[in-house]
Amino acid sequence: MATKSPIDPELVRELAQLLNETDLTEIEVEKGDLRVRVARTITATVQVPAAAAPLPVAAAAPVVAAPVEGKPSAAHPGAVASPMVGTAYRRASPEAKPFVEVGSVVKAGERVLLVEAMKTFNDIVAPRAGKVVAILVEDGQPVEYGEPLLVIE
Repeated sequence: MATKSPIDPELVRELAQLLNETDLTEIEVEKGDLRVRVARTITATVQVPAAAAPLPVAAAAPVVAAPVEGKPSAAHPGAVASPMVGTAYRRASPEAKPFVEVGSVVKAGERVLLVEAMKTFNDIVAPRAGKVVAILVEDGQPVEYGEPLLVIE
């Protein structure tokens, strides 16, 4: 005997359509014991004006930057991948300064990000010492397991 799933697929479709119509990145609905969260990732392109004063190469890249050849994969030797599905945060609170910026020098074990999953904040620490050359997530961005968050070289 098949049991009916408590999650209504039509509700999920409607929520996904609502995300597209309103340009929201995530929506959550709770009714009794049922809780449904639908999220999407938005990719933004940032252009740096050519007339800007010359800057060092590392500083010329936008904060959410990737090397020219494309976004690094989790296999990149310096990539720090998300250990879980959740929401990435670059700072401890909205008023606080980011843990790291592009160009920051970090020590092994130093906190570089937070990933919130199921209302629990998990420290993401640098697996090795080095320089942060790319930050691949924005503050408050949903992330997947294994998704590269930043690159340390």
